[in-house]
Formats: sequence, structure tokens, C-alpha cells
Amino acid sequence: MIHLTNRKGASVLLTARGAGVVSIVVPDRNGVMDDVVLGYKDEESYIGDGPCSGKIPGRFANRIAGGHFVLDGKDIFLLKNRPGYQLHGGPDGFAERLWDIESVSHNRAVFALESKDGDQGYPGCMNVHAAYTWGDDDSLELELTATTDAPTAVNLTNHTYWNLRGENSGSILDHELQINASRWLVTDETLIPTGETASVGNTPMDFRTPKPVGRDMGMDFPALKYGKGYDNCWVIDGGAGIKHAATLSDAVSGRKLEIWTDQPAVQVYTGNWLAGSPQSKSGRSYNDYEGIAIECQGFPDAPNHPDFPSCILRPGETYRRTVIFRLSAV
Repeated sequence: MIHLTNRKGASVLLTARGAGVVSIVVPDRNGVMDDVVLGYKDEESYIGDGPCSGKIPGRFANRIAGGHFVLDGKDIFLLKNRPGYQLHGGPDGFAERLWDIESVSHNRAVFALESKDGDQGYPGCMNVHAAYTWGDDDSLELELTATTDAPTAVNLTNHTYWNLRGENSGSILDHELQINASRWLVTDETLIPTGETASVGNTPMDFRTPKPVGRDMGMDFPALKYGKGYDNCWVIDGGAGIKHAATLSDAVSGRKLEIWTDQPAVQVYTGNWLAGSPQSKSGRSYNDYEGIAIECQGFPDAPNHPDFPSCILRPGETYRRTVIFRLSAV
């Protein structure tokens, strides 16, 4: 575990298991500190947990249909950990690994991981770094980088679950969410993209104006039925470079989370299957909808959709993506 504390006394706790976020303690509008991310009581619970709590999945976050894609004319067959597809890089993906701790200072920690050629079916030896920097303004910046010695696919993100009222405070369905996206990726019933991007207009997928997370979840809409809530990917407006992806806010505590990134998309998962999770920091199992994951990433199943932004990394290139989680109280 690595503990980072800023000048205001707000703190972040990180673990080498999955290069993950265990805790973020920040003040509410009255200065009262609380932990706003979900996590477990024991380190062992982070191994093989279904929610992938706080960790960095990879090589490829999200889904790859059939556990298969074609790269430079060659069939690539991946290890599948779900019926019909690979999720979050396979049964022994990056989230399950004990990363090396490359460096630590009072406000920064850098984790490193080597993924051998053939790891979970992916070609090429890949070296990955995850650098977390905790600012005095209560912002957590994550820079993800990777290099490879052979062409391969990569899609990295962070899978932290947020509850701005405090990790033991219950449902997040009354949190307000804004997503800076005019289009979303249509999926089949297994939540794998069909290749179509659709307008969010006049659908429950429209978060361009802030609204309660759960307001439209009871609507008769296929995507909400497939996932028992939101588990979908939005195309972030704004083009290349660092841009606003989403804002989550809680009226009770006054806490607000702004997320900025140079990733092209954001997957939002409303914790639809959290029930039965390992024992939490509070000594109980979380229930469904007690945390929300806002995962900035590339498009799911991108290797099988040539018109999606490319996720292919080649020798001599560096994969480099940034996500900024900016916390405040209003």
C-alpha cells in the first residue's frame, strides 16, 4: 500500500495489486473527511474480484467479441473469461497482477508491469507504466503509458467506483451525472458494440444536462435491460487532447467529481452487480448501485471495428493516455 497526502490532509491510498486505488479521503462542504471510493477490507479480496474495484484492467479493458481479432492479416485468439468474449484482458489480466513499485514520493507513485509475448493470447512483449499524482487541489492525475516489441492491441483505464457521499452511505442513484457526449455506442445483449454510434437525443442515454443517475433507469430501453442499469460507452465530445468527460455531484455532501481525459470514450457502469462483492472497508458486502465506475478508455471491441479509433500499438510507438479526477466541495 502507498499513502499519498496533500497539504490539506486529503489522501489517496494505492495498492500494487492491479495498480489500483483503494481509498480517496476528501472533505465535504463542511470540511468533514470521508472515503469516497469503494474498496475491500482485506488485500486478498482484490485478487480475482468480479467488480475489478479500483484497478487497471488490461491489456484491453472492456470486451473483445469472440476473444478474437485479426491483426495484420493474422488471427489473434485470446483467452476468454466470459461466454463468447474476453473481458478486461482475460482471466489473468493486469488487474490481477502485482505490479512493481517503480518510484514513490509524497505526492506521486509510479507502477510498472511487464506483459510477456502471448500473455492471455496477445502478441508482443509489452511494458506498461501507471503514474498517479495527487495534487494539493484534490485532483488525482493518472498517466498510462505502454510500449511493445510487436504489434498488439491495448486499451487501459481505471476502474474505481465512486460514492461521493462516502463509501458506506448506500445508493448512488440520486447522484447527479453529466456526460459530455452527444453519441453512444449501441451494443447487443452481451454489451458488445454492434459498430453503430447513435445520438443520445430523446433517449435515457442523454446526460448532456446533469440528471440523477437513476432517473431514467426504469425506462423501456434495450441497453438498460441488457445491463440491469447503465453499462455503456459514450463518445466524448471535443476531439483530441484533454477534454471534459463527465461530472458527478452529490447534493447532500456537496462533493463534486470532474473527470478530464484525452481518451476518446467513457464507459459508465452503475454498479449493477455489486451485490455479493467481497467484504468492504466498512465490514459488509456492497449492494447493487452503491458505486459508479466512470472509465475513460478507447472504444470496446475496437480491434473488430476498423472505423473505431485504432487501439493498435506498434514497435517504436508509445501508448500514452491521461485521466484527471478533480474533486471539490461546493
